[in-house]
Amino acid sequence: MVMHNVSSYSSGPFTLSGIPGLEQYHIWISIPFCFIYLVAIVGNSILLYLIAVENSLHSPMFFFLSMLATTDLILSTTCVPKTLSIFWFGPQETSFPGCLTQLFFLHYSFVLDSAILLAMAFDRYVAICSPLRYTTILTPKTIVKIAVGISFRSFCVFVPCVFLVNRLPFCRTRTIAHTYCEHIGVARLACADISINIWYGFCVPIMTVIIDVVLIAISYTLILCALFRLPSQDARQKALGTCGSHVCVILMFYVPAFFSILAHRFGHNVPRTFHIMFANLYVIIPPALNPIVYGVKTKQIRDKAILLLFPNTPSDK
Repeated sequence: MVMHNVSSYSSGPFTLSGIPGLEQYHIWISIPFCFIYLVAIVGNSILLYLIAVENSLHSPMFFFLSMLATTDLILSTTCVPKTLSIFWFGPQETSFPGCLTQLFFLHYSFVLDSAILLAMAFDRYVAICSPLRYTTILTPKTIVKIAVGISFRSFCVFVPCVFLVNRLPFCRTRTIAHTYCEHIGVARLACADISINIWYGFCVPIMTVIIDVVLIAISYTLILCALFRLPSQDARQKALGTCGSHVCVILMFYVPAFFSILAHRFGHNVPRTFHIMFANLYVIIPPALNPIVYGVKTKQIRDKAILLLFPNTPSDK
């Protein structure tokens, strides 16, 4: 009988209420959200199309870039459509399985994005620091192994979170003061001890991502050291500009995400409105920025995109 009650506690729908304190401004907040989401969808779709059809873009760097674009589409599409429906039509119900599904793909795509950024940093390190060995190090077989490895790692990191939430009984409010289902945000609604959720959700993912950040920092430090040894000032400035834009994208991805993670655990004095607004940044801003930054800064993509959008434009020779 007890098991039956616990099961019934866990099976009902949840209600996503949006951004607390800003309900009257939801319709206005939806305008930039919708615009940025459309930029993310169109930009990443064009990027994937160009990489797929252009033989000159079939290289390790662009393979990782296509993985990043795909993951960005998953990350933004997992959250933004539901967020927009909340802004336009008010609080929205979501089923418990639907909430678990959103929770998994949100966190899975975030950890996978982090791993792809690390893979891209490694690609740039090999290309700049060991250019003569580039094709022998990053062979097609190695690229496939890296892609499978980082995808499997991301899957293993967050599958336990789904089971940790699924085991919880929810006998109090089912209203989530957020725009999407997030692991700790959902777990805090449970009428049971969630210590294991808090410790696993904090330690395992954040340590995984911190390892990625440290390795990315080491890669770009070595890259910068190699760049300053280049004899040509023009080549040095061009490479620095490209790396600088990549670092800005990386910071835009990690800073809001780390703030959201740390605020859930330690930021009891952080206003909830500010916290949720900031938490929405890493699911919408990087997916929109990545195709713009990598497209504009990468000549091959820039030229192909101009040719696709403006067929009559003469190409540079």
